[in-house]
Amino acid sequence: MAGLSNSVKDDTVIRMSKLSIGIVGLPNVGKSTLFNVLTKQKVNAANYPFATIDPNVGVVAVPDERVDKLAEMSKSKQTIPAVVEFYDIAGLVRGAHKGEGLGNQFLTHIKGTNAIVHVVRCFGGSDVVHVEGAPDPLRDIDTIESELILKDLEIVERALERVAGKARTGDKEAKEELANLEKVKSALEAEELLTDMPFARNMGLLMAKPQLFLLNGDESDITPALKQKMIDIGCQSLVVNLGKENAVPALIGKAYEILNLMSFLTTGEKETRAWTAPQGAKAPQCAGVIHSDFEKNFIRAEVVNWRDLLDCGSWVKARERGKIRVEGKEYVMLDGDVVYFRVGV
Repeated sequence: MAGLSNSVKDDTVIRMSKLSIGIVGLPNVGKSTLFNVLTKQKVNAANYPFATIDPNVGVVAVPDERVDKLAEMSKSKQTIPAVVEFYDIAGLVRGAHKGEGLGNQFLTHIKGTNAIVHVVRCFGGSDVVHVEGAPDPLRDIDTIESELILKDLEIVERALERVAGKARTGDKEAKEELANLEKVKSALEAEELLTDMPFARNMGLLMAKPQLFLLNGDESDITPALKQKMIDIGCQSLVVNLGKENAVPALIGKAYEILNLMSFLTTGEKETRAWTAPQGAKAPQCAGVIHSDFEKNFIRAEVVNWRDLLDCGSWVKARERGKIRVEGKEYVMLDGDVVYFRVGV
């Protein structure tokens, strides 16, 4: 089973959903090291501020043993994992929103990302230069968060100027937009996250994106005050020593968690592939991840848990043993479901 109905031609263009994450932090906190570990690409991680002067983009395969095992079972010609795009921008410094350093000009490169990974240096030592003289995780977190907030405020204030005139004329839509902008501005001035404000998310504001704090160091470097800081901010964190550990599985796993994502799978002789979709997505919406026409022309889905399919050894045997279920439009796809979509022409 390749996940497509027999009525769909082989040359149909397949649309994949894209997951993208921006990496932010002060210079020399481990951002480019993280990017190197993630992508195995050679980016400049020299020991001085502003070594990264161009935005680096890397496509990373999501580690998933299910894809490899299903591909082996199906003898697939291709194995295609889900992917994540990581954007590594130049290090931010205090005053970046006003043009200090080089990071500000690259903030636009992460405007379209789904989430932000904030790398925080927690290890000491003088062998790696720190832009503020010495690392202080609490201060450094406040510095970056302040710059993101100030950048968002610039965007919101420009939008307010644009909308205010229209609102004064009595334009209903402009008045509604103005009210939303004023709420967003108030939240930013109170240094609040905007993740629960759809209007702010639609604007692409940085503080509206889910954030994950990657604390670069050992567990012994994480002070009680830093632990409390993570609680106060209300974002998830991950402790990884980038000089010693492979951060890929844990980081991508956390990214899926904060974005409420899951993976369903398709498998057959042609290919085995993992697809990314929101938790709670129904079968037609998941079909739409593969191709927009599949959602419109959805008929039904044939679904089996990946472990059950492997235990049976083939789609045919799984059907014989009653492991394959026929689901309709209201079925909520689960992580690890292997699916064959039946769609009309």
